[in-house]
Amino acid sequence: MSFVLFFRGMLLTLTAFAIAIYWLTGSVWTMLVQTLVCAVIIQVGYFLAVLFMVWRNGNAGATAGEAKSADVAPDVYHNHF
Repeated sequence: MSFVLFFRGMLLTLTAFAIAIYWLTGSVWTMLVQTLVCAVIIQVGYFLAVLFMVWRNGNAGATAGEAKSADVAPDVYHNHF
């Protein structure tokens, strides 16, 4: 997911959240604080998702690297006389 799509979705979600909180509480201060907390939670979730995807791709690369080194290892046992 590109950042632009994420950002657009996050703004739409926060706007809907802010409207709902204002409608439920009638307080601008409560709406601002709770919307800010929601924004932080969304950012932490996005960061963790990206971190997980990088970690997963790193593990896949390590596995491919191990397989490649296993293919090279038998060359050590050949006699070169």
